[in-house]
Amino acid sequence: MSRALGILLGFAADRVFGDPRRFHPVAGFGRTAARVEKHVYADSRPHGAAYAAVLVGSTTVLGLAIERLTRRHPIVHTAATAAATWTVLGARSLEREAEAMAALLEDKDIPAARDRLSHLCAREATYLEADELARATVESIAENTSDACVAPLLWGGVLGIPGLLGYRAANTLDAMVGYRSPKYENFGWAAARLDDVLNLLPARVCAALTGLAAGRPADAGAVWRRDAGKHPSPNAGPVEAAFAGALGLTLGGTNSYGSYQEDRGTLGDGPAPAVADVRRTAELAKRVGIAAAGVAAGIALLRKGQRWG
Repeated sequence: MSRALGILLGFAADRVFGDPRRFHPVAGFGRTAARVEKHVYADSRPHGAAYAAVLVGSTTVLGLAIERLTRRHPIVHTAATAAATWTVLGARSLEREAEAMAALLEDKDIPAARDRLSHLCAREATYLEADELARATVESIAENTSDACVAPLLWGGVLGIPGLLGYRAANTLDAMVGYRSPKYENFGWAAARLDDVLNLLPARVCAALTGLAAGRPADAGAVWRRDAGKHPSPNAGPVEAAFAGALGLTLGGTNSYGSYQEDRGTLGDGPAPAVADVRRTAELAKRVGIAAAGVAAGIALLRKGQRWG
């Protein structure tokens, strides 16, 4: 019960407060990872694999230590699980970014919206107009709903605090070095592949919950089955395709990331996203997150009595 309750309390804290304003542990991990990278970087897969193994492994071990120290004290374990859940979730902050982008686009402040897009993704926004900015926002909300909400909740339900912290460490490294750019194609390979593996099941759970949360499971499922394989990412493809089907939109296209371009395929059958679709997407993402919290708590209850060590 303490794990399930802790996950639900941590999810509620994220809904109410969003990310901590100061001394955010994930931001601190990112700063540490950046400092380590300066000392160990080399254009090679073995160096990148060691970098990812040390950082993700040490964070997971920390989570395991907290789990084992608190598991015999239900109130303390609940509080620790809630704190870890709140720390790793980014659902409310994602929603706030979507609201900020929607407001800028509705006000036709395109220069400010281009600058703001960097809060959501690494896409080159210099020449994007309103509809392309809306598409980038919708796609980023979809992908990050899985990465920043559904996946950490599910790993928390399965493995508790080690799952929460270990997943967030891996996902953060992927966001930092997992690019197919000249600098990171080799060094970031291990971090990107680890993130792919950890998101295989959560991404598909997110896709299924998207259809259910929208009340359009058949439409979301049909686009998912037909179009997900067109996307270069094995996990973003199902999620973005499900959002496209659930929202009745067409997502995808060629995106520029500065040093390289990526063809995301064409997902869905409806019109391309417009400014009004940003708030619709954020509302759907909110409902998906609530459903995922319930699923994670249910998994934790089913795993009652199964402990690390």
